[in-house]
This record gives sequence, structure tokens and C-alpha cells, in this order.
Amino acid sequence: MHGIGLIGGTFDRFHSGHMSLIQSGLSNCEKIQVWMTSDEIAQSKDGRIKKWVERKSDLERATSPHSSRISIHLLSDSFGPALETLRATAIICSNETMENCLEINSKRKESGLEPLELILAESVYSWTGKTISSSQIRDGLMDREGKPWIPEKIRDSDAILTDLVESQLKQPFGQLIEGPEEDISIAINEAISQISKTPHFNGLLIGVGDVTVLGFLRAGRKPDLALVDGQTKRSHWESSSEINQDLYDNVIECTSPAGSLTNSLLESCRKSVSSWLEKGESTLIIVSGEEDLAPLLLHPLAPIGSAVVYGQPGKGLVLRWCDEESKDRCRKLLLDFEVN
Repeated sequence: MHGIGLIGGTFDRFHSGHMSLIQSGLSNCEKIQVWMTSDEIAQSKDGRIKKWVERKSDLERATSPHSSRISIHLLSDSFGPALETLRATAIICSNETMENCLEINSKRKESGLEPLELILAESVYSWTGKTISSSQIRDGLMDREGKPWIPEKIRDSDAILTDLVESQLKQPFGQLIEGPEEDISIAINEAISQISKTPHFNGLLIGVGDVTVLGFLRAGRKPDLALVDGQTKRSHWESSSEINQDLYDNVIECTSPAGSLTNSLLESCRKSVSSWLEKGESTLIIVSGEEDLAPLLLHPLAPIGSAVVYGQPGKGLVLRWCDEESKDRCRKLLLDFEVN
């Protein structure tokens, strides 16, 4: 048993892979020092990474039964105290951080110090078959346990809206931005202003509904992902023809009848989000049927920090940021759908 072991990392959105590192450290060391990457370094990697104090609080909550054996420190470079410490005799690593730990030992040898024993933590895999990571959580691919945000029954079958779910959708799911129905530009401009001023906007701008999408286009702000069905209030809308498909890198057609979420719609949304993540491409989805329920799929699929905007008839627009809370709420609602 080692006296002190070192663990370094960003520890954003503390997940089961992080817990594996901690457990490996506790199993092999009397005490462990967790060296957590500074905000300056973390933000240079990804602006969606939480602040140091938030990451510290997350780790403390998750490891509270072992608080007397764990201390948390600020890591301001790639190595922290590992290059020169004489007190620590071990360093806990994952397959992803092994190379950096080997470099630490190489530098220690050059300085005439004993190498640290490398303790390899057991890998934790997500539903995708890949090692769970904070970046995949930020990209919306999984929760902190590596589980999918879209329930299996929704991934495998078309789903039908139930009375239970419908009753929970009557109130706006997000912030209501008020504006007159006859002039959507007022609410649109306010939404654009709020989104542009929000530091955590680091994802897609998603517009749902013909009126909303055309409103953004007229204001000069193209949604990265737009869903339209040629209707407003379930009636044909002449102005839908003004939505210029040529503005989009991809145009996808799918089918999703009123009151349902089809696999066709799900796959269209999934492909669109992937195209944005991988290539920065924008997509227009043209739905034969209705796109009203699409936000229940878009929140689970979209990266954290995305903004989903849709119309609220007679009131204006609803703006909802995509975060772990919105993903979890949508997952719970999806579980209450009926499947064919």
C-alpha cells in the first residue's frame, strides 16, 4: 500500500470513468491527491467545461464517503508536482493518460528521482462500446454513467404520444420570450440577443417550426439545424416557400405523423447533429407530418450548450438550453410514450 498516490485530470462532469480512477487510487494508496486542471487550461480545450469550483464540488459530492483520504489541488500545467515530489510514490492512470504518466517517469529519471509506480485503472465503457469520456458527455452522446439519452424502445420503434406525456407538455419547456403573433421578429430578435450574450452557448442553434425558422432566416441568423413541415397551427402556411433550402449544406426529408415520433425523424435528427459535430455542416429537415414533438429527440441528441427554439402559438417563442437536466427530462418523457 502506497502512502500517497497522484491523479491528474480535468474531471469535467464527474462520471463513472472518473470514479474508477478514484477507486483504483483508494485501493492502492492510503491517501490520494487529485490535481484538477485549471480553468485557463480547461477552457482552452473546450468552452463547455465547467468552472474549477464546480468540478471540485462535483468530485467532492461523488467521493464524500472517502473525504478524509482525498485532497484536491489546482493543476496549472501538464505535470503538477509529479516531476519532483518525494512524498508520492504512485500515479493512477487510464489507458488515455498512460502516455503522459510514462513521460513523467522519464523526466523523473532524468532528474535522478525514483519513478512513480503506475496504477492502471479499469476502463469503463459506455453504451456505444467506447470508453466513457467527458467530451462524449458534452457532445450529448451519453450520460455520466455511459447510458444513452434516447431510450432503447424509442431507438428501435416508432412511438406514439400518450395522454400522460401530453399533459406534461402543456406548459412551455424553457423560457418564454414574448412577442406578438403577427410580428415574430420581435421575439426572434430578443432570442438572438439572449443567445449571443450567453457564455455557455457552444452548440447548435436549433429552430423548430416554419414560422420560427423563417423568422431566424429573415433576421440573418440561420439555425444550424432547422425542422419544418410546411404548416403553422396544423394548417398549410404559404410563407413556408420562402425558406431557402439552398442555404443549408444538407436537406433531409422524413416522415413523422402528428402525435408520433418515428424512427425516420430520429435518424434524421441524429444524422444532422452528427454532421454538425463532425463537419460543421448545417441541415434542414423537411418533415412530412408534424415536427412539433421533435424537441423531445433534439435535446437528448444535441451537444450540451445548444439552444432549441420553437414557437408558442399566441405568445411568442420558447428558448430552452440543452443541458443534462433537459436531456434527463426528455428521456423520462420518452419512456412514457407507447411504441408500435
